[in-house]
Amino acid sequence: MTEPTGFPVQDRHLAGVGAGAAGHAGAPHAGPPQPAPITPGDVSDAARLVAFGLQPKLLPARDAEYAELVRRHREDPRFASLCDAVAAGLGLVVLEVSPRAGMAVTAAEDSVFAVRMSDYARRASSESTDRFLHGLAHLAIAALAFPRPDDLAEDSYVGRISVHGVDSFVRQACRRLEERAEQAGENIDPAVDSPGLEAAWRVYARRSATGATKDARRLSASTIGIVGKAVAFLVDSGFLQRVSDEAGGTYRTTARYQLQVRDMAGTAAMSELLELGVVPVSDGGATLVPPSDDAGELAPGAGLPFHGV
Repeated sequence: MTEPTGFPVQDRHLAGVGAGAAGHAGAPHAGPPQPAPITPGDVSDAARLVAFGLQPKLLPARDAEYAELVRRHREDPRFASLCDAVAAGLGLVVLEVSPRAGMAVTAAEDSVFAVRMSDYARRASSESTDRFLHGLAHLAIAALAFPRPDDLAEDSYVGRISVHGVDSFVRQACRRLEERAEQAGENIDPAVDSPGLEAAWRVYARRSATGATKDARRLSASTIGIVGKAVAFLVDSGFLQRVSDEAGGTYRTTARYQLQVRDMAGTAAMSELLELGVVPVSDGGATLVPPSDDAGELAPGAGLPFHGV
């Protein structure tokens, strides 16, 4: 049977192909639209955002250019990937990019921006063994600022700590750990000539809380002096904000600090300190929950080990 009018089916198909080919003669095949190439301006903007992220006290709410770059990072996946690549090339890990925290970054271990506890303690004290105490002070501040998992998970949570509260909390933890060590039959009186072998809590418990110079200033090597240096460092890093002079200085946490503590929350030392049972109080201090009668023994190597820091 032939078609009533026009081409036969096969011929009509071929004719259509021919007509289409004739209509597009010499034209390239149309593929999916290609994204615009990355320009030097894009790279410059990405580097600019990372530079903003390295100014810990600056927030997008205080700088229009910063706020615009944060908005672009959140809305443009290609720009976000470019920013992450620039940060990675500098040895930085992007924790979050948001209006509340800006570009929050942390340094990888091999980054030129990394601050190692040994270097920090060396600048803060001439005693090599003090680096354990400085590490313990930083750990205690983090645990006291965010004592519960929900505190870290809730973006709107603001922690509160004080210098005296942190020192008191660490001393309570020291007593609790010493009791556990005695129950476990551990040697709680290590060799005098091997201070580096002492667990950090033993060193802290033996150190004077305040001490004083002839003009009544607190000694920098006292435990309150060490906590004060740790707090000052965190303020300079945009992690804490001073709210009053009470209790040796009272501070509140920032969104950037919450992100940093989230990043370190899984460490063994942090977990061990939190397992003691931190109960924060409103003045920036804390206490520990009463020990249970069936408390287990310390695991091998426990005692807040900062020797490898």
